[in-house]
Amino acid sequence: MDDPRPIAAEAPYTFEMPHEIELAALKPGDGVKAIFRQTEGETKYGAERMWVHIERIDGGIVFGTLDNEPHDMPLIELGMPVAIPLTHVIATAFSKSNPRPATPSRREYWDRCLVDECVIEGRSHVDYLYREEPDMAAKDDKYPDSGWRIRGTQDAIEADSDKETPFQYIALGKVLNTDDRWIHLIDSPIGSAFQWDPETQDYIELD
Repeated sequence: MDDPRPIAAEAPYTFEMPHEIELAALKPGDGVKAIFRQTEGETKYGAERMWVHIERIDGGIVFGTLDNEPHDMPLIELGMPVAIPLTHVIATAFSKSNPRPATPSRREYWDRCLVDECVIEGRSHVDYLYREEPDMAAKDDKYPDSGWRIRGTQDAIEADSDKETPFQYIALGKVLNTDDRWIHLIDSPIGSAFQWDPETQDYIELD
C-alpha cells in the first residue's frame, strides 16, 4: 500500500488528505480509500485507488474488506480482508448512521491558467504574471479559466522556443505546487500584472 503523505507533501495544492477530524470520526460501516500496489508480477496500472468497508479500527489500523473489484490486480479481489493504517487513507465515506463531521473549509485551486512549461518543470520560477479576461475554457470544462497567465524567466522561455507547445493550460494548484511565492496575489482583479524583483524578493505591481 502506498503511503500518500510524501505525495501530499510534494503536491499540497492538488492532493488533499482527509482532515484528522474525519479520521477520528470513522466507525464500522463507513469506508476509506487507499492506494493499493501489487508487488508481484506485472500490472497495467501499477497502483489502484480502492475503497475498503470498515469492520473495526484498532490501534490506528483500519480492518475491513475490499469494496472494489480491482481492474488489474489478480492477487486481490472484492471482499478480501485488508488492513490499512489510518495514515494511508486518502478519502473517507460516511454511512447514513454516522454523518460526515464538519471540518474547517479548505480552499481549492482547480481553476485553470496558462503557464510556461519551464515553470511547471521547475526550470524557472514564476517571473511575470498577469490576469486577463478568461477566454480559454471550453463549453464542457469542469473548471473555469481563471484568467491568469504565468510566465517564466526570459532565458527559460527562449530555451523552449523550438517546442511546438512550450506552455500548458492547467490547474492553478499545479503551478502552486512548483512555486507558490505568488499565492498572495491569486485574488488580484483582472487587469493586474506583477513582476518578480530579485532585490526585494517579492513581486512588484506593474501599471
